[in-house]
Amino acid sequence: MAEKINKEKDCSTFGLRKINMIADKKNIAIPDFRHTAPVDQVGVEERASRFTKRSIKKETKLNGLLLALNMIDLTTLEGKDSDGKVKQLCYKAMHLHDAYPGLPTVAAICVYPSMVKVAKAALGDSGIKVAAVATAFPSGQSSRAVKLSDTRFALANGADEIDMVISRGKFLQGEYNYVFDEIAAIKDACGDTRLKVILETGELGTYDKVRKASEIAMYAGADFIKTSTGKISPAATMPVTLVMLEAIRDFYYATGKRIAMKPAGGISKSKLALYYLVMLNEVLGEAWMNNHWFRFGASSLANDILMQLEKERTGVYQSPNYFSID
Repeated sequence: MAEKINKEKDCSTFGLRKINMIADKKNIAIPDFRHTAPVDQVGVEERASRFTKRSIKKETKLNGLLLALNMIDLTTLEGKDSDGKVKQLCYKAMHLHDAYPGLPTVAAICVYPSMVKVAKAALGDSGIKVAAVATAFPSGQSSRAVKLSDTRFALANGADEIDMVISRGKFLQGEYNYVFDEIAAIKDACGDTRLKVILETGELGTYDKVRKASEIAMYAGADFIKTSTGKISPAATMPVTLVMLEAIRDFYYATGKRIAMKPAGGISKSKLALYYLVMLNEVLGEAWMNNHWFRFGASSLANDILMQLEKERTGVYQSPNYFSID
């Protein structure tokens, strides 16, 4: 690992003066975000495609499916969400398939702040976390005061994790300090609660901008970087996720601080989830191969994994009707 950076750098252009505290009290120099490393588009896409060519044998496949299941954030983020729907999703999280003994639970339930209290009560002492989207999700088009209020409301109701969206308009205008300060302010409000920063990569346009947004989020205090809200297309893709994983790797080499990753949206098949795990292992290594450092933002993925697990166990596929939708 590269040596810890101790070089002093003038951070007077940033609105908050809490850089060292946010970065785990380490003396981390803040780079000039106008000059991030360029991304080789052809190289990234070719390497990402190679991960889908790996041969995964039966025992490894089974272990991978169980691991992927344990990495899922089951999500309901709709205007029609009700107490009953959230309670049903929580029950599914705790009882994925009672006929299959020894299954792990999912990692978390992801809901709007107004549903956090309902989810916390429904999950009880199951150990499943409650993540709340905040900061005017999914557009992020609101004032910082509203975003902070939204975050504090979720925390006050018991959220274990906060998923925020960056201000993509400001980012695309080149106002990188604004985006940095906003993330830092939300992280300051979160305290020890883990913060996932959603880049909405489908709106950023290029891999270079994905890399830049990843670096801004990590240096501003993100605990996770996350691809997408799941509300636009394209959402998560393997090349975009590879760019973000490599940014995490380089950040770790530069600072010694480990950042988690969450691809979200468009990952609905177990075979694709396994390819993501292959990529994760080859880029970041075994230390990231758990749900503390990697998550899938998905709901339909859980049922497909359950179908594959039943196929491995019994030799035949069960009908989707045997698994609850929510």
